[in-house]
Amino acid sequence: MLIVGDSLSAAYRLDTRQGWVALAEQQLRVEHPGFELINGSVSGETSAGGLARLPALLDKHGPDWVLIELGGNDGLRGFPLARLEANLSEMIELAQDAGAEVALMQIRIPPNYGRRYTEGFEKLYPSISDSYDVPLLPFFIEEIALDSELMMDDGIHPNAEAQPLLADDMTDHILELLKH
Repeated sequence: MLIVGDSLSAAYRLDTRQGWVALAEQQLRVEHPGFELINGSVSGETSAGGLARLPALLDKHGPDWVLIELGGNDGLRGFPLARLEANLSEMIELAQDAGAEVALMQIRIPPNYGRRYTEGFEKLYPSISDSYDVPLLPFFIEEIALDSELMMDDGIHPNAEAQPLLADDMTDHILELLKH
């Protein structure tokens, strides 16, 4: 499974071995010994950056699954929702054309971007998921973000203590995906 995400999956300011992706891979290998989670996440990544990098990642890794965890940086920069939708849609199509199953992660942004933008942003993910009939995973840091003890001093990124919790949650979601 290839994870194409941003700093939330790239182990921002942490050793990559401390990040949820590496920790989840260790857990998943217990039940699926040959399983590999490929972390194609880059801190600061936008949907346009992910889209630009995806063809090479697909060629290099030939994943069975692609999990897209992108859009937060688009939202934080106030990018047009139509552009985000087009980029995520094209990523799904590219991955499917390469023979991979796709899952999309719901992303949320702070409410200070205005009600119309924030609501439009939030509704975009279920709409894309429905259009392409791909699983939509819940925003994985939602509960963590409410606990300041589990967040870095920037208030945006989960800290090292949060990573095992994220790994546990994501392992459950990934195992559910693999059943199908």
